[in-house]
Amino acid sequence: MASRRPALSRDELAVLAQPILLALDSGQQPDAAALKVLVKELAAFVADKHPGRTVEVRIPPYTAVQCIAGPRHTRGTPPNVVESEAVSWVLLCTGRCSWQELVRTGRISASGERSDLSGLFPLVQD
Repeated sequence: MASRRPALSRDELAVLAQPILLALDSGQQPDAAALKVLVKELAAFVADKHPGRTVEVRIPPYTAVQCIAGPRHTRGTPPNVVESEAVSWVLLCTGRCSWQELVRTGRISASGERSDLSGLFPLVQD
């Protein structure tokens, strides 16, 4: 099985995030293809920097990654799941919104005793 290339750096992620954040700041929809790439790269960064199979992070329909060292699941729905839609994921990863705010408003769902990933964010500052 081929290994995945290394995750992008924080600086490279910040460059990818710029057009998405500019669109959001101006009240426009970000380019769908650029949003997809950014979401996948941000998730890959989390998985690369926090390897493991304890928590599954889902950003449908773009990607799902497993991360965080500890007990792993082997079948069915994992016991620790974080799910977000794409724009909320970008806002979290870039420090535009906090984990607590997004969970409180239901824009991120986190289930399971190991699903609090608040200490990982922001990944990049814009």
